[in-house]
Amino acid sequence: MHPSEASAPGTPPVIGIVGGSGIYDIEGLEGAQWMPVASPFGEPSDDLLIGYLEGVKMVFLPRHGRGHRIPPSELNNRANIDVLKRVGVTEIISLSACGSLKAELPPGSFVIVDQFIDRTFARTKSFFGTGLVAHIGFGNPVCGRLGDALEAAAAELEIKAVRGGTYLVMEGPQFSTLAESNLYRSWGCDVIGMTNMPEAKLAREAEMCYATVAMVTDYDCWHPDHDHVTVDAIIKVLMDNAERGRALVKALVPKLSCRADSCVCGCHTALGTALITATEVRDPGLMAKLDAVAGRVLG
Repeated sequence: MHPSEASAPGTPPVIGIVGGSGIYDIEGLEGAQWMPVASPFGEPSDDLLIGYLEGVKMVFLPRHGRGHRIPPSELNNRANIDVLKRVGVTEIISLSACGSLKAELPPGSFVIVDQFIDRTFARTKSFFGTGLVAHIGFGNPVCGRLGDALEAAAAELEIKAVRGGTYLVMEGPQFSTLAESNLYRSWGCDVIGMTNMPEAKLAREAEMCYATVAMVTDYDCWHPDHDHVTVDAIIKVLMDNAERGRALVKALVPKLSCRADSCVCGCHTALGTALITATEVRDPGLMAKLDAVAGRVLG
């Protein structure tokens, strides 16, 4: 099957998980193998771990590479999304460590994000460009259907997960100044991290559903106790979050396995009206690179 046909009606979903290495050790994952996948957009963060959970194909990508080799600003997000598309992924669940911008979201909180503010500036943010221009809709950057499924799975496991919230994506790798942290709080942001942009934008361009679970490890520097947090305490929260993240992914799969049609939120058809460049002047080289990402609309 060509990647562009993966989300066609009647095709079983393939679940992609992007996150830290602790997420991938899921009990019951069968036939798991690491597989290198090439991309015309360069090297992805790592090989893909592909296996089956309760008969559903799952694909895991270590966002920073195994051993956490790659900083946020140097992630090849285009290659990461492209290789997921090439192996048939139709829905992506992003699990991301983050800082809290609100007192009511203490360390250990999970937030099923529904909005982003993108403050990154050093990253390539689109698969498209000169020779083939496209503008996708991004007012609702997260798939509501995936959000519903995550909320239901968390409730079953009695995991405290707040539904809805704004994730401020900063460039990094340095953390915020106190003035920046207070500015983001004044904007009504809930959590802050460095990884989900342009990942979410590229997933939409590739016509894949995307949802984020932001897992709070500590408060951002606005909090008066921020400077007193120890590394040991943060590592403990990270480990606890990873354990609950694995359980959440395992509970989520059955809720996504029965999709028989394209996403009702329109994620799988996002490029339908996005291409602007006239057919006769489209760049053949760029079109060739986009065979997986945009093959459905390029023909």
